[in-house]
Amino acid sequence: MSKLPLVEGVLKYVKENNIYFCMPGHKGGIGFQNTKIGEELYKNFLKADITEVEGLDNLHHPEGIIKESLDLLSEFYGSKKSYFLVNGSTSGNLAMIFSSFKEGDKVIIERNCHRSIFNGIIMRKLKPIYVRNKISKKYNAPMSIDMEHFLSLINRHKDAKGIIVTYPNYYGICTNLELIISEAKKYNMKVLVDSAHGAHFGVNKKLPQSALKLGADMIVMSSHKTTPSLTQTAYLHVNKSSNIDINKVDFYVSSFLSTSPSYMLMCSMDYARYYLKEFGEEGYRKLINLEEIYKEKINKLEWLHVLSEDDIVKEMDFKNPKYPILDLSRFVINVKEGYSGHKLLKYLRSKKIQCEMSDFRNVVLLFSPFNKEEDFIRLYEALNECDVNKLKDDLIINIEDVYIPKAKLLPYEVLDKKKKKINIDESLGKICAEEVVPYPPGIPLLNAGEFIDNKILNMIKYYMEQKITVLGLENNKITVVEE
Repeated sequence: MSKLPLVEGVLKYVKENNIYFCMPGHKGGIGFQNTKIGEELYKNFLKADITEVEGLDNLHHPEGIIKESLDLLSEFYGSKKSYFLVNGSTSGNLAMIFSSFKEGDKVIIERNCHRSIFNGIIMRKLKPIYVRNKISKKYNAPMSIDMEHFLSLINRHKDAKGIIVTYPNYYGICTNLELIISEAKKYNMKVLVDSAHGAHFGVNKKLPQSALKLGADMIVMSSHKTTPSLTQTAYLHVNKSSNIDINKVDFYVSSFLSTSPSYMLMCSMDYARYYLKEFGEEGYRKLINLEEIYKEKINKLEWLHVLSEDDIVKEMDFKNPKYPILDLSRFVINVKEGYSGHKLLKYLRSKKIQCEMSDFRNVVLLFSPFNKEEDFIRLYEALNECDVNKLKDDLIINIEDVYIPKAKLLPYEVLDKKKKKINIDESLGKICAEEVVPYPPGIPLLNAGEFIDNKILNMIKYYMEQKITVLGLENNKITVVEE
């Protein structure tokens, strides 16, 4: 038995993986060694692990160096006010929800939101109205919001107080946020955006536009996902055009953050903003040029296809988008039917290439300006040398279209109900007490308070039969509200 299982496990992982096409954006520290000030910070990170001592500042009441950094952050993104989040995007999502809505408010929510959004809905006691996500049958992957469904919902629920969406999703696909914001303004609804994967948006014209520039009221960005910042760091922005009460935002941000914020984390967020401002446009220009070269080379391999923006436009019926709708700082490698995305991910790991995630037919790779051409050469060579016969999978799995069952209870009402675990075969007609989420695609089949009908039961059984991980199920048992 190891005496330091965590330490030894992490050190072993670092030694076995030397190309990072995954989070965080600094790519094993390279992002800090790319500039003179970044290298100095890199060398002194542990010395920077200090608290609010004399001569520094206080994140919960910034008056000095933290305030200066936050002002620069706000200036760079063009916000009314911006915040450092040391508890990740989760804390920002909760702060957005609590600052924007009151208990009992009706809110339109993308079904494919992060779990922190669903938790915020419960904690704030909101009434959610869910929007479906489109599923691509061609690529067997979730796309983005079903705009036809969204437009019908907003027309039927004009009394909703706001809309919460993800921009972009894990595959780098952006919804038509400009249209969503335009429709929301007609009914005085707030638009909150979980832009965890979009901290770099707008720094180069080939990247999607920032949610702030498009007019969203509040936006959360995970600085660690795509920029040179440490894991657990994020930004929260309030738009200049928003009428959200800043005093409320101050209160809830402080409430959801640690009272002992790490200066290591804050320094990395300050550095990430500095890098984007000073070097971001050129850094992403070089990165995207590299990607385009190697995308063309990789796409000559017959058994796979790297998704392009044209592919997404066709799948989403997106008519003449004004801005890019696919984040080009990532690859979504789609393998032909009969091959496995999971097996491709495992193969690339064996070549010391760590990717972000996989599903049945896709592997997602996240890049940053700190991925060099040598990394892309290694990727291409690994794919070119791959024995594709080892990636074959006789199991053909088709992701089901998103179906939203009827709600019998509001999610927060389930918290105080008695619950029990029963066999899935006995669950027809019961009320679900916990989220049931097949992964992939990661979109909830059931949320707390929803009715288990025949269609949902058949969908759950389909995923179970295909040996897909279904969160919320354990030994064929599901948690329901006790009658």
